[in-house]
Amino acid sequence: MHRREFLGGSGIAAFGLQAGAASRRPVRLGVDLFSLRSQGWTPFQYLDYCHQWGAKVVHFSEIRFIGSLEPEHLKKVRAHAESLGIELEIGMRSICPTSKMFDPSQGTAEEQLARMIQAAKLVGSPIVRAVLGSAEDRRGPLPIEAHIKNTVQVLRAVRSRVLDNGLKVAIENHAGDMQGRELRMLIEEAGKDFVGACLDSGNPLWTIEDPHLTLETLAPYVLTSHIRDTAVWLVPEGAAVAWVRMGEGNIGIDAYVRQYTELCPGRALSLEVIVVPQPRLFPYHDPRFWEAYRNTPAWEFARFVTLVENGKPHPNPAPVAREQAASREREDFEASMRYTKELLQRLG
Repeated sequence: MHRREFLGGSGIAAFGLQAGAASRRPVRLGVDLFSLRSQGWTPFQYLDYCHQWGAKVVHFSEIRFIGSLEPEHLKKVRAHAESLGIELEIGMRSICPTSKMFDPSQGTAEEQLARMIQAAKLVGSPIVRAVLGSAEDRRGPLPIEAHIKNTVQVLRAVRSRVLDNGLKVAIENHAGDMQGRELRMLIEEAGKDFVGACLDSGNPLWTIEDPHLTLETLAPYVLTSHIRDTAVWLVPEGAAVAWVRMGEGNIGIDAYVRQYTELCPGRALSLEVIVVPQPRLFPYHDPRFWEAYRNTPAWEFARFVTLVENGKPHPNPAPVAREQAASREREDFEASMRYTKELLQRLG
């Protein structure tokens, strides 16, 4: 059986035959609160809602979701989570000082990370999730390799602080910034004793990468995850990519979830549901497009093209008024949560 057939949706039964003892461990189903970014809830309301849906892990991927880093507030959030039987993970945005996403008004990257390390310890999170940046950082005056180097320097500067607190930093493959191979390089150069990956299943498509390849590349380093489905298909310019509800894509999400539970046993499988109104186009027939991807191996890109060529167009979701956005967001999340819970039951 070819590797592509093995990982595709039709190969899930065959994959199941390879299941070992690790796959029988209970899956820690979680929620990345970016799924519910428009709700405007307190952290206690977020926790109550996620508890109703059976979440075992709640991932506060940005400071705004937890509300405050004041010690007394964090202790209250922790106590409420513990009363519900929920484990917490917390995170922040860019720690790369040369990224367009980095916010210097909040202090140096090292200072911002130091605050989050203290917060993680207080709230009981084993990790601090952080990002380098976004796809914009692949097209600026610095190549992505320079941004990676600068992020590594920041991480090395806080290494002792992270280890002294018994934590790890989980760097996400985020919004088109790094391919799996590049994030692996960042982790290994910073130090895999205290740095790992927050594996996102939707973002690889924004770096012209097959998400199954990203999983294979980063599995040994995964600390946590953001899981969502994606539709991809051919357009005259190259590829169209749209994030969709779980089960509505065509990247083989069932096989992806199976493989994740096999390769990353014990790690949280947390939904980050994002349904986009319009697909993003990747005009890879245009030579200028490749200025941001000159180091991408042809064999890796070929795997992405296989997904594109086998995909079918996905209809755009019906538009909703701004006042209905929060309601639609919950509908998308709840449909995805139902699908994922049923999938996990089928996979055993």
